[in-house]
Amino acid sequence: MRVLCVDLEREWRGGQNQALLLLKDLHARGHAAELLALENSPLAERARGCGVTVHTVPARHSTLRAFFLLRRIFAQGVPEIVHANEPQALTAAWLAKAHRRTSLVISRRVGYPLSRFWLAKARYRAARRIIANSQWVAGKVAACGIPPLQIAVIHEGAEIPPPPSAEQRRQARARWGLAAGIPLLGCAGVFLADKGQEWLIRALAALRPEFPQMRLLLAGDGPLRGQLEALARELGVADAVLFPGFVKDVENVYAAVDVYLLPSFFEALNNSLLAAMACEAPCIAFAKGALPEIIEHESSGLLVSGPDVAEIREAVARLLRDPALAGKLGRAGRARVQQNFSADAMVEKTLWLYRVIRGTAGDARPV
Repeated sequence: MRVLCVDLEREWRGGQNQALLLLKDLHARGHAAELLALENSPLAERARGCGVTVHTVPARHSTLRAFFLLRRIFAQGVPEIVHANEPQALTAAWLAKAHRRTSLVISRRVGYPLSRFWLAKARYRAARRIIANSQWVAGKVAACGIPPLQIAVIHEGAEIPPPPSAEQRRQARARWGLAAGIPLLGCAGVFLADKGQEWLIRALAALRPEFPQMRLLLAGDGPLRGQLEALARELGVADAVLFPGFVKDVENVYAAVDVYLLPSFFEALNNSLLAAMACEAPCIAFAKGALPEIIEHESSGLLVSGPDVAEIREAVARLLRDPALAGKLGRAGRARVQQNFSADAMVEKTLWLYRVIRGTAGDARPV
């Protein structure tokens, strides 16, 4: 099968990671996996390094340029599937009439309602399937008038590495200048208001009387970095909050932490949470958006209601006071990702959906 993925994002985020996992696996299975992306984007560079055929356009006027490039690609042979991985890509594919030439598939990874403007909705109605990355997102799409039969839920997937060894954990902690016995909380993500890092800094201040050596590692960057640094100074914990910026080898964050936290208010799923759980990090998340689809409270992690400092403090303290519980939740979290959110499962389900659309699926549906 020939599959063309279109993604015009400049940055590397969860959606681009999922596209790479899919393309890499399709290529390894012998399918003709292709990508249309921005020149010099992280996705284009990484996909090319995996042997995937990559078509690129400059960032300036990228949607229009992608439209013209798609027309040239179609003139040379139309792929069986065109998979738009984000909204700009969808616009370019729709303008190029991909939905009339072949099977158009759309990934939807946000919980925001579809635009009410008829032209915006027309792009989504043109798709053979809209792949929602969670039941929560699927519900949001259906509430905007898209027929449920047009929506498929395929949870995003994480690669499952071996659990970090004691030596890997020691080295990861040494990278952040931490000796054994110093409690480390961690979170990785872009610094935006709805990502909630503010509440981790506030919880840290509340935890320090009991855990005076505690540190908080906030990996990432974004518009709110200055405000977060100012808040740490205001609360007297600037010495305990680490801001390393974007961490490319983020697995070292997961290996180093004693507790991984995800304080997001509006999360369609979350790749960093899946990856942290796959590394056996005990995890705490807000019970918002699709995060309760990942963590089963008290079984594979802990959920807190939201920005309640006392509740966050108690959940963290509970895990630090009870290492046996933390270890149990970490192992259960890894098992849950292996069983329900692996990259292999995501690829299998996506490939099966492609075959359903093309009328070539067998009777066996992937679990």
